[in-house]
Amino acid sequence: MARVIAVTNQKGGVGKTTTCVNLSASLAATKRRVLLVDMDPQGNATMGSGVDKNTLELSGYDLLTKRATAEEVIVTVEAAGFDLMPANGDLTAAEVELMNEIGREHRLRLALNKVRENYDYILIDCPPSLSLLTVNALSAADSVLIPMQCEYYALEGLAALMNTVEQIQETVNPNLEIEGLLRTMYDPRNSLTLDVSAQLSEYFGDKVYRAVIPRNVRLAEAPSYGLPALKYDRSSKGAVAYLALAGEMVRRHGSKKTSAPVAV
Repeated sequence: MARVIAVTNQKGGVGKTTTCVNLSASLAATKRRVLLVDMDPQGNATMGSGVDKNTLELSGYDLLTKRATAEEVIVTVEAAGFDLMPANGDLTAAEVELMNEIGREHRLRLALNKVRENYDYILIDCPPSLSLLTVNALSAADSVLIPMQCEYYALEGLAALMNTVEQIQETVNPNLEIEGLLRTMYDPRNSLTLDVSAQLSEYFGDKVYRAVIPRNVRLAEAPSYGLPALKYDRSSKGAVAYLALAGEMVRRHGSKKTSAPVAV
């Protein structure tokens, strides 16, 4: 059964969507069955996976409002090697429609429960705010992966996010845990980067991934082609870094690969 991981940070611009798309592709390359769930109305993970958010017949909106099942909404992204639950601006309307619904914070979890056995990993791309969509993601998740830059303001944002996780644990998902902290846009030549990195390791220990994601032009270019970096330029530093992250994650879980090969 899949491990469900919400990728979130209430601070924008930390590489959250980049991590979702590229980690999904890298896990798929290790022959794991992966589903990427786009819970951000901006639909960046959808576009970055090569699916046009403007021409969707069904999306996460239809799932949350019970107009369609997970099986009906999910599409296979052949080029990237994983399945996708796409999203677009309609998700914002879902928040409004669910405002007075009982159990609205559990809609995503209940829907994903019906497909969990089909995957090894389910990654959820969350919006950069504490909205009903984010609460749904955290309610559905087993754990939270936190991408963050090694800078001063990122530490302030991390403190706010940890408070959010505690609130979710107390109210809707007592089993939610921290999956890990991922250092993104990492520049070892910057002394502040090294200082913040050391603080993270001191407070979070082995929850901080050894793999770091560098600033990389190829990572920035790949979404415009609707491809993860692994498929755009597999030799790029960004692609190699996300493969290292996938390997580290798989080793932590000791998960078994599926029998079906996935081409890289």
